[in-house]
Amino acid sequence: MTYPIIVLPFVVITLVVTLCTVGRPAFGRRMLASAIAAVVLLILTAVFDNVMIAAGLFSYPPTHVSGVRIGLAPIEDFSYPLCAAFLVPALFTLIGRGPRSPRVP
Repeated sequence: MTYPIIVLPFVVITLVVTLCTVGRPAFGRRMLASAIAAVVLLILTAVFDNVMIAAGLFSYPPTHVSGVRIGLAPIEDFSYPLCAAFLVPALFTLIGRGPRSPRVP
């Protein structure tokens, strides 16, 4: 099994769940925050994956990756932080609490 096939379900689920949040009240604000978080996570992934691969902590067999790399890191490694940055806020939007009723003392 190759890494692009492994990440495909995560990307599809993230896309479907994120698209289900379109039109919700908090959609725009959460998507902006997700985009900012995604940029930060992608930069951190690029830096630290390259450092760890260069240090010999792990490697990827060429037959299991797509061949597209950013430095030493295969492009597939970047799908996980990207999915996390969008999936978690999208889930909170979908399953979050509705409007709170005021507390009565």
